[in-house]
Amino acid sequence: MQVNEPAVKTANSEFVAFRVGAQEFCIDIMCVREIRGWTPATPLPHAPAYVRGVINLRGAVLPIVDLAMRFGLGLTEPTPRSVIIVVHIHQQIVGLLVDAVSDILTSSAASMHPTPDIASEMAKMFVKGVYAVDGRMISIVALDSVLPIYAKAAA
Repeated sequence: MQVNEPAVKTANSEFVAFRVGAQEFCIDIMCVREIRGWTPATPLPHAPAYVRGVINLRGAVLPIVDLAMRFGLGLTEPTPRSVIIVVHIHQQIVGLLVDAVSDILTSSAASMHPTPDIASEMAKMFVKGVYAVDGRMISIVALDSVLPIYAKAAA
């Protein structure tokens, strides 16, 4: 029976779209725990430059990763529109600092394009594909690359 095959090809996924600087990115909505307003983080000594620090999230310590800094786009200056997207990466809950959440997108796997071959290795590490949505190109973030696995082991 080939009934399951077409369903797999046409299955839609939902993504949370957000802005980092002038660029748009998205992540699978199934990885998102919550979206909250910016809260200043307490710095951690000797943490990587892209780790803004930690915040208290209902009694749990939540590390905050500045996505702009992680992507090599410079330090984010939080504004009232800045948000923390709380996600699950490598069995760890992490907050991602972004400039603003813009959309919830529904897209099929067929509309995802691979990262272009001319992209740098750094871009390929963080971007696993691109969606063309309403005339916009939105990069799909490879969450597994945002936080190295060793960070969990060192914690």
